[in-house]
Amino acid sequence: MRHITKELLKDCSTPVSFRFSMSCSECGKEWNSTPVIFSKAGIVPETEGKKVIFDALYQREKETALDKALEEASNAFNQCPICRRPVCDYCFLICDDLDLCAACATRLQEPGEPVMQYA
Repeated sequence: MRHITKELLKDCSTPVSFRFSMSCSECGKEWNSTPVIFSKAGIVPETEGKKVIFDALYQREKETALDKALEEASNAFNQCPICRRPVCDYCFLICDDLDLCAACATRLQEPGEPVMQYA
């Protein structure tokens, strides 16, 4: 089971697009979500009322993009059952009895193969 929460994602959004990132707790490699373009990007609100509406729309679309990023991150990271750290598929090992992060597998002398091999 994967446990990626909003607090683990770094907000890298701009006024034009929404993007989130996360780093592997083991190797430090940064993962980035697929960017989502704000529907009103590049449009200047004509009135103060439109600015308020655009701001609310921006927040709503950002929340939707965050939910999508959480789903994407859940496919790229696993939580080690021993140390509870989120690690990428390159640092998460399929072991005989219990799948572990590379650090815990080494510490516990448990052999395993990474979920994903480096290309």
